[in-house]
Amino acid sequence: MSTAPDEVIRVLLADDQALIRAGFAALIGSTTDLRVVAEAGNGREAVTAAREHRPDVVLMDLRMPELDGLQATREITSDPDLDGVRILVLTTFEADDQVLAALRAGAAGFMGKDVGPTRLLDGIRTVAGGDALLSPRATRGLIARYLATPMTAARDLDDSALQSLTDREREVVALVGRGMSNEQIAADLVLSPLTVKTHVNRAMAKVGARDRAQLVVLAYQTGLVRAGQD
Repeated sequence: MSTAPDEVIRVLLADDQALIRAGFAALIGSTTDLRVVAEAGNGREAVTAAREHRPDVVLMDLRMPELDGLQATREITSDPDLDGVRILVLTTFEADDQVLAALRAGAAGFMGKDVGPTRLLDGIRTVAGGDALLSPRATRGLIARYLATPMTAARDLDDSALQSLTDREREVVALVGRGMSNEQIAADLVLSPLTVKTHVNRAMAKVGARDRAQLVVLAYQTGLVRAGQD
């Protein structure tokens, strides 16, 4: 059964290597629920294409000419007209500090360029659905390590807003920071997944977080979650 038009996830490919874009485009084109709506060879083109096409997800390389992927991420996520656009960063892990800066700027997650086809497609779907690709323990450790390093953030979250959270919301944010899904949090706290989703959405609204990725960063920034915590 084909996917209804309003269910198709629209993707923008931003990478300075045409061969990589072609490979991603072919992979995405093999699905029924994903579609490439535009391509960009540098960060400036990515920002322009995002404003023109309003994709659901931007597959963003960090190292690009004219305007790098980090700055492009900042410009896209800071544009109120592009509030529904999610950024999925593709990178080599040598640039971990830039990855965290991208998360702070509003990116919904990141994956290595050596990721397998199935994981990449699932990652796009995950980000489009509003979740963050921050679940693996290694990733949480990475975030904790770099949060301990001073870094200029393009869009700092309001740490003091944690005071406005209820005890339950604070508890849920801590579990989000540990990489748990709504279903896992629901089982841990003996709540329904819908109730957990409501707590997550209210917490994001109160602290000014764009998505779950920024909630994870905030959880580490404020000490709700600490490095090495299971």
